[in-house]
Amino acid sequence: MSTAQSTDSQPAPPQPSRAAADYAAWQRAVAGVLAKSRRVDVGELPENPEKLLDVHTYDGVTVSPLYTVLDEQPETALPGVFPFVRGRDAHRDVNRGWLVSGRFDLADPAEVNQSILDALGNGVSAIWLGVGNGRLPAGRISAALDEVLLDLAPLTLDAGADVAEAARALFAVLDERAGAGDGVTDRTSVTVNLGAAPLTTSFAARSGREIVDVEYDDALELAAAAHDRAETVRAITVDGTVFHNAGASDAEELGAGIAAGLEYVRSLTGAGLTISAALGQLEFRYAATDDQFQTIAKFRAGRQVWSRIAQVCGASEFGGAPQHAVTSAAMMTQRDPWVNMLRTTLAAFGAGVGGADAVTVLPFDVAVPAGSLEISKSFAARIARNTQLLLLEEAHLGRVLDPGAGSWYVESLTGAIAEQAWAFFQEIEAAGGYRAALESGVIGDRIAATRAARESDVAHRKTSITGINEFPNLGEKPFPADAEEPLPGVARYSAAYEKLRDRSDKYLASNGSRPKVLLAALGPVAEHNVRTTFVTNLLASGGIEAVNSGPLDLASVLDVVRDAGATVAVLCGSDKRYGTDGVPAVEALRVAGIDTVLLAGPEKTFADAEGADRPDGFLTARIDAVAALSELLDTLGATA
Repeated sequence: MSTAQSTDSQPAPPQPSRAAADYAAWQRAVAGVLAKSRRVDVGELPENPEKLLDVHTYDGVTVSPLYTVLDEQPETALPGVFPFVRGRDAHRDVNRGWLVSGRFDLADPAEVNQSILDALGNGVSAIWLGVGNGRLPAGRISAALDEVLLDLAPLTLDAGADVAEAARALFAVLDERAGAGDGVTDRTSVTVNLGAAPLTTSFAARSGREIVDVEYDDALELAAAAHDRAETVRAITVDGTVFHNAGASDAEELGAGIAAGLEYVRSLTGAGLTISAALGQLEFRYAATDDQFQTIAKFRAGRQVWSRIAQVCGASEFGGAPQHAVTSAAMMTQRDPWVNMLRTTLAAFGAGVGGADAVTVLPFDVAVPAGSLEISKSFAARIARNTQLLLLEEAHLGRVLDPGAGSWYVESLTGAIAEQAWAFFQEIEAAGGYRAALESGVIGDRIAATRAARESDVAHRKTSITGINEFPNLGEKPFPADAEEPLPGVARYSAAYEKLRDRSDKYLASNGSRPKVLLAALGPVAEHNVRTTFVTNLLASGGIEAVNSGPLDLASVLDVVRDAGATVAVLCGSDKRYGTDGVPAVEALRVAGIDTVLLAGPEKTFADAEGADRPDGFLTARIDAVAALSELLDTLGATA
């Protein structure tokens, strides 16, 4: 017997897998970089130093910096099979991809009809039709849908309180066409969503949006009538976008949505529908944001949690409800709105890859007061449509069902969002169900807390919004002073900064120039450039113009201040330069007529200065920029 086989020798320890060894090597490399950047010894870092790079979402989900085969999960079922994570339709036409949904909100039936036909001829494959409330009258639906082949283009109504009347008019059109033999040989090929959404609309109304919908009992009657139709008609839309627009996180939107969906199912089965028929009456509408991976995982998770509801109800095979993605209204900005084209492209990408059945891209100017950009609505609508067509026809994103499947990151994120959504759903159920939780504030309070956290992150610039709190364009044309908010009740991420910009516009109109602040740069450009750039960007996000003096000569401070015409100055330099020239510079600026002296940098650099030698405030990357800029605008006379 060899030594290796001797009875008194211990078994050799199992060798770590190649993946584990590679991960350990990567950990060591990360530790070296972090130790160097933090100026500490590697031994002072935590046991798993890569955890310092983790990102935490508003749902409490941890996003790791690296995913490997060690994060691999069991393969999920194919598309069209419970739990429908990979898609609800195993036979979706890969040459078509998802449905490109176009929104039509005009009032004149002839204009609506022409707009729909033009859009269908240019790539739109689904119709979202606004009815009532100043839009198309319910009784004129027939004229608006003239020559529109509804077996080829699914129709969704947005009729609010007029949905019952609109449904009757639409059913009359369908019956007339079937009787006339218009070529639709299979009425089940016609797909219609009536869009009744009383439960989610009631949340929107509580959030300050003036939305009126059909009464709950009337929505249930519509569902019963829809079930009896030969066409595929779904009466109810669970509109999760109302939660998103109020500030909800992804899991909160899903959790509240499935809670509302279950409330409908309970009522429909109580009214006599079978569980399969009740499940067949629902469509889900969710928001898609410019966080592409979050959006991909969100739509996959949305199908997973709803299929679980169907499974518990004993109808697993009917758990694949359609999903309609709408690009987020909350992420849209008024200022530098052209960036919205990039945001909606990422959102459409995420929704399409995530398996949404239909996608609506909001026009890039949807948050801009009407007429402010001097562009036509047809241009904005064409850009919205072509955003999807490029993704489908040039990037070929629809050619593969669930292309994110198997991705360690996507699968992990899908599971984590689904878990958090289910937890919120259970919290709502524990409060007595959707309507009881809505009444008690369980849903609203939770979403309000998330909204406050997000607003704080945006204000502190932990969350960057291009064109708003990063890289703002101070030279934009001001909006009309009496412009109304086009998206009332939507918690737009950029709103706080845009209110500051509105104050600057008002000051510009009254004084002929923007509020100004002098940048007093100390030392050569190499020393002060980082901080002058930081301050210029920060001030512009509040509508304040930065006048850069260049390297400041203390002997000529009086001339610099006079030429700048400013009463507020920000010292910009290195910490070392502050130690030698900071106090003399503050003194010189005050003597020259500067009323308020701020410092670009931490307070510790002036720890020993007192009284007039000390700056009046300190601008760092950690400040509440909205609060600081608002106070500075007050100082400069640009009052709210």
